[in-house]
Amino acid sequence: MPLSGTTEADLHVHTVASGHAYSTINEIAAEAARRQLRLVGMTDHGPALPGGPHPYHFMALRFIPQHIGGVRILRGVEANILGDGRLDLEDPQLAQLELVLAGFHPGCGYSGRGQADNTRAAMAIMDKPQVHVICHPGNPEFPLDYQAIARHAAATGTALEINNSSFGVSRAGSADNCRRLAGYCAQYGAPVALGSDAHIAQGVGQLDQALAEALQAGIRPEQIVNLTLASTLAFLGLTD
Repeated sequence: MPLSGTTEADLHVHTVASGHAYSTINEIAAEAARRQLRLVGMTDHGPALPGGPHPYHFMALRFIPQHIGGVRILRGVEANILGDGRLDLEDPQLAQLELVLAGFHPGCGYSGRGQADNTRAAMAIMDKPQVHVICHPGNPEFPLDYQAIARHAAATGTALEINNSSFGVSRAGSADNCRRLAGYCAQYGAPVALGSDAHIAQGVGQLDQALAEALQAGIRPEQIVNLTLASTLAFLGLTD
């Protein structure tokens, strides 16, 4: 089992369908194979994000091959939290997908105010059985009670993402929040997912800092749901 520098799966990758990403799924799969990844989550933004795809895009993901160039492709979404246990895809639509990330994004209809509202909204989404991962929870634009979120993740089996881009090109001010959250994940044994949040093929599989931060915080390898192909599929209840 790899313990540093790399994992076998990247659960957070965007294609041109997201409207502000720059590579096709074929280009992403080719780069993933070159980097010796065995699985990629195709998680384009949900329809509430400006420029995002129509809901029918996600229903048409049946046309995406299960494997491209030897890489397992998960048909998924990065859905937008709207509040009150609601996402921007309906439950029957979510149930057809292999991977559901959910997160807060500005300009998508969420109207919560402050840490308490955000925490309640995130925990309500974690209670939904269709949701597998809460993405980039360290975003300072949507502050959370990280201790409460980590405890709820452990209770529900929902993974909390350590987002590699949050330490660099995205969501300035996230790094310290991510480290605090990672510490609580280690304390409570919460599941953790690593994601590159790649918006171009060259970014796929760039998980090194997220993995290093997870291990530095004391998160055990067995908590990282996408450390290996086998652990990823087991977490999602899928077969290769």
